[in-house]
Amino acid sequence: MITLYNTLTRQKETFEPIEPGKVKMYVCGPTVYNYIHIGNARPAIVYDVVRRYFEYQGYEVIYVSNFTDVDDKLINRSKELNESVETIAERYINAFYEDTGALNVRRATSNPRVMNHMDDIIQFIQDLVDEGYAYVSGGDVYYRTRKFEDYGKLSHQSLNDLKVGARIEQGEHKEDALDFTLWKAAKEGEISWDSPFGKGRPGWHIECSVMAYKELGATMDIHAGGTDLQFPHHENEIAQSEAHNHATFANYWMHNGFINIDNEKMSKSLGNFVLVHDIIKEIDPDVLRFFMISVHYRSPINYNMELVNAAKNGLERIRNSYKAIIERAEIATDVTDQTEYITEINKILAQFEEVMNDDFNTANAITAWFELTKLANKFVLENTTSLAVLERFKDVYQIFSDVLGVPLVGQEAEVLLDEDIEALIEERNEARKNKDFARADEIRDSLKEQNIILEDTPQGVRFKRG
Repeated sequence: MITLYNTLTRQKETFEPIEPGKVKMYVCGPTVYNYIHIGNARPAIVYDVVRRYFEYQGYEVIYVSNFTDVDDKLINRSKELNESVETIAERYINAFYEDTGALNVRRATSNPRVMNHMDDIIQFIQDLVDEGYAYVSGGDVYYRTRKFEDYGKLSHQSLNDLKVGARIEQGEHKEDALDFTLWKAAKEGEISWDSPFGKGRPGWHIECSVMAYKELGATMDIHAGGTDLQFPHHENEIAQSEAHNHATFANYWMHNGFINIDNEKMSKSLGNFVLVHDIIKEIDPDVLRFFMISVHYRSPINYNMELVNAAKNGLERIRNSYKAIIERAEIATDVTDQTEYITEINKILAQFEEVMNDDFNTANAITAWFELTKLANKFVLENTTSLAVLERFKDVYQIFSDVLGVPLVGQEAEVLLDEDIEALIEERNEARKNKDFARADEIRDSLKEQNIILEDTPQGVRFKRG
């Protein structure tokens, strides 16, 4: 039984899907005007784990995450680079797949894009106008916030509280300062589309309402994103969608915590805006992922090198113990069960499932993984070789790896092909002829680290895998 914290009710609730055995889930994706920053990476990783755990528990997950490929940031970048909005969006969508792929984030079931849903967006807005929830003014279309009686239910704010400080900006044609934009009238030289309201483009909030409706229907199980999206983005999505769909928009709302950089809020003005594209050139992406899930998703996380290095050391402990189990399995001959070890392994797996069932507590799940590591090391030190125990260790290590999305073998540890080894042997032979013994030794030692042993034979140097 999975429980999760529902932002809407501010409490943990037992997850009950709309359709048995199926999870319909929408996660707000990035605006594709640049490479993603580390703040974008956290929800990508967090909700990838949520998806993986649902699947481990036997659910079919329909996982939708959008790309915002039309908005002010993209238009400004278009002017800055003198390139079309479409070109820039395509470039950074590809970069998103590359960067999140390096972090072992699985691709969504669907990644809808605003540009591909323009007709749907226009019709959705027209429906809201027809029902009196929206109005056209000065070429813009606005949502009548006060008409939606439940406005503020997600962020737990009243309309009276929201009214304080609300104002109508110059150039806006609102009936009420609390109203928000659904459609923006076109400006000279900007990308735009024809509509019944005039030439223009959608506001930010409407796109997710429309794409979620087209992909998942009137009501979904889970809507997720960063804490910063609770208000106004998700609040406005609810108002638009429930007015249009005449149904609950999402049964559960999940929000992950902020990321700080060396105990300071990440912002461009502070110069601590960190792009994933740059980070993974310096830090193993597997370590970055392991670091990200080392803290419960609803808690803030502090990114600094000391904590990242601690995550690196922890992941190495897990991988080294797994490697020892694999090596022991290669020589194991004992067919006895050693029931006491299997019982302990199963207890640790049950512990892992218990904490993951409790609002996807990855921090405690990693603690369970360390317990498994400790037990594995004890087993190896006792020099026992029960095949049944070794296979059970391997199975549970793989479960933890699959659910948390952290590979058991590092990305750098790719197996050398035979032709690559032969090329290195040839290079070593040339180095020895040229009396470059340092290089020859370097090649030999490098191969040895990868369990490749060189042997001198009458027919020349041959190799075998250790």
